[in-house]
Amino acid sequence: MEFLYEYGLFLAKAITLVVAILAVVVGVLAAAMKQKSDKGELSLTHVSDDLQELAHSLKQELLPKKQFKAYEKARKAELKAKEKQAETQIGKRVFVVDFKGSLDAGEVASLREEISAIITIAEPGDEVIANVESGGGMVHGYGLASSQLDRLRQANIPLSVCIDKVAASGGYMMACVANKVYAAPFAIVGSIGVVAQLPNFNRLLKKHDIDYEQHTAGDFKRTLTLFGENTDEGREKFRQELEETHVLFKKFVSHYRPALDLAKVATGEHWYGKQAIELGLIDEIATSDDVIMAKAKAHTVIKVRYQLKKKLADKLAHGVSLSVNAIFDRLMEKNRPL
Repeated sequence: MEFLYEYGLFLAKAITLVVAILAVVVGVLAAAMKQKSDKGELSLTHVSDDLQELAHSLKQELLPKKQFKAYEKARKAELKAKEKQAETQIGKRVFVVDFKGSLDAGEVASLREEISAIITIAEPGDEVIANVESGGGMVHGYGLASSQLDRLRQANIPLSVCIDKVAASGGYMMACVANKVYAAPFAIVGSIGVVAQLPNFNRLLKKHDIDYEQHTAGDFKRTLTLFGENTDEGREKFRQELEETHVLFKKFVSHYRPALDLAKVATGEHWYGKQAIELGLIDEIATSDDVIMAKAKAHTVIKVRYQLKKKLADKLAHGVSLSVNAIFDRLMEKNRPL
């Protein structure tokens, strides 16, 4: 009986605690839902300073004391000269942005904010490096992402694109906009083509006596469908639309890289960096690290990143979940039979 009494008391405490926590959470979440969740924040990282600090730390560890003192003396004089120069004129800056694209290119929401910030602050002589990594995806998403990079060209800001892993299809649509394209030796480049595929469950529905109706206004409002019976006319129209998209893609690439032999490279195939340079798809073999470190020797390199803020509701839910688990663990430990 004493055990049942202790267990009932423990259960009552636990239920009371959970109800109280849930009441607080519901109230806070209701307030959090009223907050705007579409705002983000822009962060600037001085890559040049980080590289200089890294070099300083390594030399402090590796150089003999006498050599390190001589190095520090020279470094202080160099920094003083740069500070004096900065008071009279703005040095050349290289802005770096990263784009790691998903299927729908949803990351363009951050890219557009980064590009807008750069255009707002850029001075004559500044330039941009965009690290692009994407295997492509939806046409409209990557079309917009490419247009964001083109804004830099329109603003007369030199643009370089670095491909470390892959820039294929929509990814290459973005890369070709650049004044200069770099790629790692085994980066995947190209895939100037269009693909679409979808399953059709019409025969499966018929087998189970399930009817499917689809009504449209306009002969080609829907060409192919997942559940209806597709027609040869619909298939032909769908293929025609794909070909038209491919033509637009080729024209887009040709506009920025007119020397390309489109008949040779716009077949939907992809190539590695070493092959891509021979075909004219890229201009130089180099990783983004090579390019950025080379620029940092003479210029100020600044990484620009726009990140959407997490919803307060999400943060609170995660925190409360951890707290509830911790409290239950403590209660169970306290009331565990000996």
